[in-house]
Amino acid sequence: MCTTIKNFYHLFGSFLLFFIWSCSGPSTNNAGSEADATMESASEEERASPLKTTSGEIGDKSIKVQYGSPGIKGREIWDDLVPYEEVWRTGANEATYITLEEEVLIEGEPLAPGKYSLFTIPRANDPWTVIFNAEWDLEHGHFQYDEEKDVLRVEVTPTWANESQEWLSIEVVADGLEVKWEKLVLPITIE
Repeated sequence: MCTTIKNFYHLFGSFLLFFIWSCSGPSTNNAGSEADATMESASEEERASPLKTTSGEIGDKSIKVQYGSPGIKGREIWDDLVPYEEVWRTGANEATYITLEEEVLIEGEPLAPGKYSLFTIPRANDPWTVIFNAEWDLEHGHFQYDEEKDVLRVEVTPTWANESQEWLSIEVVADGLEVKWEKLVLPITIE
């Protein structure tokens, strides 16, 4: 009898969680509507870390990056909000991802066309590890990170600017990507 009741509560709990998730999760209706688009835009404006998209050309290769842009907001960033020696989603909220239309060289290493999540491992005095991972659509960023899905890891040395930048930005520049936040500049060479 006890086992039957436990099974019932387990099944009921699973059903309830699924029901809540399906009611609040993303819509799978591809038709969409103007009202849905307006609501989505409003919710993007309300995000504490706005969702940003940047794109550009490096040589003749098109690159697009999407990321959540957190602000400093008076917080200590390096080795506090963003711990050293731990995988960081290189942004906020969902995983940052990059879209490549053709093969590129990242710090001299080849990376095939496709979409990749972009993670980093920050370090105090050593080069950072920049990671391109096959699972690009991670809703909870580094909390879902799986090292076995890494496609490429390279080492990059950050530099430090004199002036602080409040909001994280990732820019496509002539020779790659630049991740900037607080006084950090992380140049990732792409060719």
